[in-house]
Amino acid sequence: MKITKFQDLEIWQLAIDLVILVYKLSNGVKFTRDFGLRDQVRRAVVSIVSNIAEGFEMNNNNDFIRFLRIAKGSTGEVKTQLIIAWRLNYISEAEFKDVLAKLDMLSLKIGKFISYLLSKRKNKEFTTR
Repeated sequence: MKITKFQDLEIWQLAIDLVILVYKLSNGVKFTRDFGLRDQVRRAVVSIVSNIAEGFEMNNNNDFIRFLRIAKGSTGEVKTQLIIAWRLNYISEAEFKDVLAKLDMLSLKIGKFISYLLSKRKNKEFTTR
């Protein structure tokens, strides 16, 4: 299957759902008072989905892989910030576990997609358009 737009990528779809979830979680009363952490976690989660889209639009597998690696790294940044939010009681343990599981899944899928692209790059079988 040839993917013609970044919105068709499962990892992009999962990442955009995470943006919405993190924005909702960071709207809690305690969280909204911590402007620095709230703004940083929001920027980091937006960075995940944005890097997936930006890398795709490069039309170059090497650049796409580089941007996917940045997106994967941002999942770790978001996890860390949400651990802080949870330990400060800005979000509940249930909320934390739910979003952490989603971040872990996304990170795993990004990693697998990077591996796939690396294998296809050798054979020049995958192109974004």
